Amino acid sequence: MANYDRIPSGVSPPLIRPRYIDDVPILALTFWSEEVDHYMLRRLAAEVEDLIKQEPNVSITTIIGGEQRQVNVRLDPTRLAAYGLDMEQVTGLVAAANHASDSGNFPSRQGQVVVHTGGLLKDAEDVGRVVVNVYKGRPVYLRDVAEIEDGPSDPNQYVFFGTGPAAHEKQITPMEASKGVWPAVTLTVAKRKGTNAIGVADKVLERVEDAKGRIIPDNVQMTITRHYGETAKEKSDELLLHMLIAVVSVTILIWFTLGHRESGVVAFAIPVTLALTLTTFYLYGYTLNRITLFALIFSIGILVDDAIVVVENMVRHYRLPENKGRSRYTVAIEAVDEVGNPTILATFTVIAAILPMAFVGGLMGPYMRPIPVGASAAMFFSLLVAFIVTPWAAVRMIKPEGSAHQGDHNADDWSTRLYRRVMDPLLHNPVWQWGFLLTVAGLLLLACSMVAFGLVRVKMLPFDNKSEFQVILDMPETATLEDTAAAALEMGEYIKTVNEVVDYQIHTGTAGPFNFNGLVRHYDLRNRPGMADIQVNLAGKGKRQQQSHDIAKRVRPALKAIADRYGARVKIAEVPPGPPVLSTLVAEIYGPDYAQQKELALKVRDIFETTEGVVDVDWYMEEDQVRYQLDIDQEKAALHGISVGKIAQTLKVVLEGQPSGLLHLPLEKEDVPIVLQPALATRAGIDRLGAIKVPAADGSLLALSSLLRVQQTEPDRSIYHKNLMPVIYVTADVAGAKESPVYAILEMWKKIDTLKTAEGYGIVQHTAALPETDRHLAMKWDGEWHITYEVFRDLGLAFGVVLVLIFVLVVGWFQSFSTPFVIMVAIPFSLIGILPAHWAMNAFFTATSMIGFIAGAGIVVRNSIILVDFIELRLQQGMPLDQAVIDAGAVRFRPMMLTAAAVVVGASVILFDPIFQGLAISLMAGEVASLLFSRMTVPVLYFMDKRWESGHLKPAGKKNDSQTKTAS
Repeated sequence: MANYDRIPSGVSPPLIRPRYIDDVPILALTFWSEEVDHYMLRRLAAEVEDLIKQEPNVSITTIIGGEQRQVNVRLDPTRLAAYGLDMEQVTGLVAAANHASDSGNFPSRQGQVVVHTGGLLKDAEDVGRVVVNVYKGRPVYLRDVAEIEDGPSDPNQYVFFGTGPAAHEKQITPMEASKGVWPAVTLTVAKRKGTNAIGVADKVLERVEDAKGRIIPDNVQMTITRHYGETAKEKSDELLLHMLIAVVSVTILIWFTLGHRESGVVAFAIPVTLALTLTTFYLYGYTLNRITLFALIFSIGILVDDAIVVVENMVRHYRLPENKGRSRYTVAIEAVDEVGNPTILATFTVIAAILPMAFVGGLMGPYMRPIPVGASAAMFFSLLVAFIVTPWAAVRMIKPEGSAHQGDHNADDWSTRLYRRVMDPLLHNPVWQWGFLLTVAGLLLLACSMVAFGLVRVKMLPFDNKSEFQVILDMPETATLEDTAAAALEMGEYIKTVNEVVDYQIHTGTAGPFNFNGLVRHYDLRNRPGMADIQVNLAGKGKRQQQSHDIAKRVRPALKAIADRYGARVKIAEVPPGPPVLSTLVAEIYGPDYAQQKELALKVRDIFETTEGVVDVDWYMEEDQVRYQLDIDQEKAALHGISVGKIAQTLKVVLEGQPSGLLHLPLEKEDVPIVLQPALATRAGIDRLGAIKVPAADGSLLALSSLLRVQQTEPDRSIYHKNLMPVIYVTADVAGAKESPVYAILEMWKKIDTLKTAEGYGIVQHTAALPETDRHLAMKWDGEWHITYEVFRDLGLAFGVVLVLIFVLVVGWFQSFSTPFVIMVAIPFSLIGILPAHWAMNAFFTATSMIGFIAGAGIVVRNSIILVDFIELRLQQGMPLDQAVIDAGAVRFRPMMLTAAAVVVGASVILFDPIFQGLAISLMAGEVASLLFSRMTVPVLYFMDKRWESGHLKPAGKKNDSQTKTAS
């Protein structure tokens, strides 16, 4: 409000209405009936609303639909003229009569006496008794010049309720199909910030259930048409189950590979680490929601890595012949010390890989931030647990002697013997060596080419599987409320034939209960006669074969055919899996002249409509509409003492009605306004408006037609601005052939490039930033593309920071500039598994896939660090370089395999989640590919690097014996 004084005179004050995520209703209750009309349903909903408001954690309640009770004062222009009255004068008299106040007080023998003046209007009869004039010595009452009735307001919205073939899912009694739809009113409930949606919804429903038979009669049905508390509970229960499955699965994995006592040690470390991670979430202010639960599930596979490495090395040391008979505490300390430093380094490399993702900007950043924050905290706490809790538990639970897995440590199994036989020619035969490296590089190039050839498609987030979607209908500007209702009802007739539909609500001339998507797209502001939306509720995802996206695709052609018959535009609005945007495809048109912008927007809209896979095309521009411009003859009006403002105010009363106070009814739950307006028959037409009379200064009445000149003109249209530049939005969605906006944009980009302006220059298309000036026509791509670009850009930058951090950490530990490259070369090998796995699963490569790849990079580097550190340990023990490389790969394969298997098992529980499937695929396939290739590639490259160093960086006489032997 700092610039409030700069508002020009005559401009209304700005309306600032902040919106928050908690404004989205968590509960929608629809009241409908075969016997009760819209008017009585509204009054019933108001009674229930008053009951619900008593719940402390309820914030905003809204009644949608129905006809509000009001006193309709139908002014008769003829009678008004007969008594020498005008409408503006009458509205002022009614408002003045509905007044009462304490005038003061005075002292008396009875004490202080209060004087109260006036009286309030309490019913329609009181309104009719208001004196509006004195004519020929007798009072003129309002009832003498108007018809007065206490009842429903004129319809300005319609809400209907219909059922589908799956109505039994909500125990809705089957009705006769010929009945069609029923009058309905929807009551929405939003919760207070920081409260539990499940608890608030349950408390509200308890109150509503108690009201049945007392406030809600038997002939009125109540159906829950939105229950986000139940949805949240379903999601949280499902994810908690998945988390339990992941913990048990990892424990069983360790059981079968190391032993039941060892699995108990690892299983003991998991809840301790998760408890500490939950504490971090609590301190950060994160609630337990879908994202934080996914962060915990994502963490399970990697938080056991440190415990596995420590336990496996302790078991290996216990089984060494030279440790037989030694104190188990001493052996445990030596085992932990052997892997301590590389484990610390490896853990911090994983944190370095994950944590930078927390700095992703835009809408997607806060949405996904709990994953890097939670995973980084889990890794740090898992390191502490691995060095404090795990050894303490291991020495008490693991018995060195008599183990079921006890055996000769020096006896290699078949896989280790095979590994040694394969590695020998790879280290000593240059042909095999270079052939193997070129093969790995070729496989990597082939995998990456799958993106270039479209076998793997890139998308911000995949489609979610919700149990709802909306049908957004925009009729021509000239459409009446009844025209819109006819089109919406015809769409409802089709929707009720779709097998998966439980119920649907038609909202005409008003907005339905908005969700987060509607909050961003401003669906809650849709209140014009030519607008409608249909809320469609589907059966639960476990009770239908197709996902909601496939159902939306299936119904779109039929709904579009209906809309085309009415000249309307229709959009199928699905609930997005992540941050919502204005639309999937958004083209913003900027330029120096609004007419040129409109011309260009039309061409862009035509390109959208002719591009395969692009659907639901629309633009933010009102269509043509009839508008009459009434020019007032100011000279003539002035001669009769009539002001321009008086004429405008009279017409406003005639066309819109004039509220003149409220009835004072203590028991009524909603306000009952007194509205003065002529009947529709006396105002529907320009000729009828001209017959309205206004009083002149001499007391005579003049018809408006004598003071007005009527001409038909173009209506004013809304002008949208972005960064103070006029903009026209062209919007669309993608479905069918191209379900990722990236590929649709690439195709349309070429078509838009061919467009030329009248001045002869081409259209500049921007991807990330707005045009610097609006002096030339330009276009910017927005919508999901902007978030996609922003997120992948930030993730790419985060990955660059990851590589630098890992490089610095490894250089600091190994004191070498070549060793980090050997270790980090395993990072891209995960793509050999990730991209083909996405193709095999027919999954998009999404932002969560990228997160999985980056997180996997840290795990891959972790394994490589431990492997290289073990090679150098063997070298320090005097083993030749080639044997040290082979032995390290053979000995460290089991912990590498266990950590990879733990990641695979932990991620497998989210493999079929529509949002996080990409993350699961990247972790699972990336770990398998990296395990197979890095186990051989890293040792081979390390061997080549050290052999080159021994031949070029040291004097010939300084070579150690092992390196001389290897080089020969």
